[in-house]
Amino acid sequence: LFDGVYPFYPQQRKAAGFDIGTITVTVVFLTLACSFLLISPGIRGRARLFWTLRVLLSLFVGAVMVAVQFTGDWESGWVRANTSYKSFSPVQVSADIGLHIGLAGLNVTLRGNPVEQINETINYNEHFPWSFGADYEHSYSQGLQKGLPSPILYVAEKFSWQSPCGWHRRYRIAGHYASAMLWVAFCTWVMSNILLSMPALVYGGYMLLATGASMIFSLLSFSTVRNSPRCLIQIGTSTLHLAYGGSFWLMLAIGLLCLVAGITIVAMHHLRPDLLKTFFDLHEDKAEEHQEMPGVFSNPHFVSKSL
Repeated sequence: LFDGVYPFYPQQRKAAGFDIGTITVTVVFLTLACSFLLISPGIRGRARLFWTLRVLLSLFVGAVMVAVQFTGDWESGWVRANTSYKSFSPVQVSADIGLHIGLAGLNVTLRGNPVEQINETINYNEHFPWSFGADYEHSYSQGLQKGLPSPILYVAEKFSWQSPCGWHRRYRIAGHYASAMLWVAFCTWVMSNILLSMPALVYGGYMLLATGASMIFSLLSFSTVRNSPRCLIQIGTSTLHLAYGGSFWLMLAIGLLCLVAGITIVAMHHLRPDLLKTFFDLHEDKAEEHQEMPGVFSNPHFVSKSL
């Protein structure tokens, strides 16, 4: 104890919406996009516009698929409440408590309203991982040893292995299968880009359909958690409610985009193949398509001898 109070130790913070992995993925795909934009002036005519549109959309889809693996807002919720700040202390503070759930763990945010209260700065953001290979209980024990504020420990305890809510096992398994389906979608996305550039347009469309279907299955895997009985997260007199976050809705939009793009490519392959070839810069001139066999000249001397 330090002056009768448990000490708070400095620690590395983790952002609720994104982390270093998300920034790395964003920089890599932005570098690829800039590289493709630098060579776009070498493409002549209207094919430049179609080529740029295809490349940017494809890179955006790939970046989203990889980045959402590291984001922490598949489910999120906020509540403002008057709650106790420290254990064994009657002092209460007014604060905003946020919960952000990702595929690999959760973030609990505690922000004072105002931030400066009881001669302290109340602004915490703690990460508790549950991905395979990570020890959630160890992270929670470290939080107890550090003396984290009571609201953070209370929310984190709801997701511990010993909690009667059973959220730890369900979220961990759901996040694992959702992540696996996203990596499947990433592989089919790479195959679709290869097939569309070979060119094998109809098979690239089929791979886009597989990409969109894998994304939808990953969302269904994660959403199975909400079908289970829900425990109440009661903080003071307020209840923290969870809802789907930005990453979930972004993945839904990208999955539907891939499905629409795949259906469009397959349909145009059967209905308007010329228009599809024009969009992918594969359209041949009609003179080349319908060119006739050139005249054949023969030597009558050799023809007569063969006869």
